[in-house]
Amino acid sequence: MVELQVVLPDESASMAPERLVELASAAEELGYGTAWLPDHLLPPGEFGSTYGGVYEPLVTIGYLAARTHRIRFGTSVLVLPLRNPYAVAKQAATLHRLSGERIVLGVGAGWAKEEFAAVDADFEQRGRRTDESLGIIRDLFEGRDRGGVFEPRLRAPLPIMIGGTTGPALRRAARYGDEWQGLGLDGAGFAAAVTRLRSFGDRKVKVGTRLDWSSGDPGPVLARARELADAGAETLAVSFGDESEALARMTRFRELFTTA
Repeated sequence: MVELQVVLPDESASMAPERLVELASAAEELGYGTAWLPDHLLPPGEFGSTYGGVYEPLVTIGYLAARTHRIRFGTSVLVLPLRNPYAVAKQAATLHRLSGERIVLGVGAGWAKEEFAAVDADFEQRGRRTDESLGIIRDLFEGRDRGGVFEPRLRAPLPIMIGGTTGPALRRAARYGDEWQGLGLDGAGFAAAVTRLRSFGDRKVKVGTRLDWSSGDPGPVLARARELADAGAETLAVSFGDESEALARMTRFRELFTTA
C-alpha cells in the first residue's frame, strides 16, 4: 500500500502562517501520512518556484505539530552541511518528543553554490560534511557516546530520510537512511535508482519519490503516480503548487488516486 504524502507550500513570504496550519490539518483529515517542508537559508534568488523554505522548517514543524494529531512531519530536505549536526539532532529529538513521535528528519547535501558562499560554508566539501554530520546524528539518536549527555533521548525511532538521486546520495541513503526520497523520476528511473541504492547495502530503507502537480489537469501526475507505485514506490510525496490551489488539488488527487 502506497503512503500518499504532501509537500506543503512555503515559497511565499506573504503567506500567512495560519494557511500552513489549514493545509496541514486538511492533509491529516484527508489521510495523507506525512507532510514535508522545504529548506533554504539564504538563497541567491527570491523565494518561489526554485527556492522554497520561507519559514524555517524545524521551527515551523513545531508550530504545525501542536495544531495536528496524527500526521507525520518531515523536512524535504534540510540542507545539512549548512548546519551544526549537534544542534540539528537536538532540535529533531525535541520535536519528536513534543509531537508524540511524529518527526522524520529528511536531509540532503544541497546544490546551490551561491547559498553556501553566502553563509560561508564549503560547497566542495558538502558531501563529506553531510556524511560526517549523519554519523554524529546517528550516534546521538542511538545512544552512543559523543562526549556529553544527549537529551531528550529517543523513546521511539526517529527516521532519517535521505533525498537525492546521485550516486553519493544513494550510497548515503543505504548507509544512514531509514527512508529515501527521489525527485523527478519516472517508473524506470525510480526502479533503477532503487536497484542501485540496494547495491550499496542490505539495510531496510523505505523508498519513495516526489511529484509535482502545480498546473494543468491531474491526468499526467496521476499516471506518473501509478507508474511509480507499480515500480515499487512505498511513498509518493506530491507538491500541489501555491497556497491558492493546494487544498483543492490535494483533495482531488487523493480522491482520484484512491478510487482508480
